[in-house]
Amino acid sequence: MGHMGKRVPRDLVRQVMAQLGSRGGKRSLDTMTPEERSARAKKASDAAAKKRTEKRLAAEAKTTPSKKSKKSA
Repeated sequence: MGHMGKRVPRDLVRQVMAQLGSRGGKRSLDTMTPEERSARAKKASDAAAKKRTEKRLAAEAKTTPSKKSKKSA
């Protein structure tokens, strides 16, 4: 069937993809309107806040004893 060429080293692939990715981000910011940039920033901020909240709630759940385990006096 087909013949595959030599394997490209992973670190080289990562380096090239990082360069291409950063170019694409800069290019998209140049072509976006201020409203689009604001919407993108808000979406990223909301996602980060959600992740922080989930992490905090998970940590609190581990350290706080549940109300059901307390005995009534």
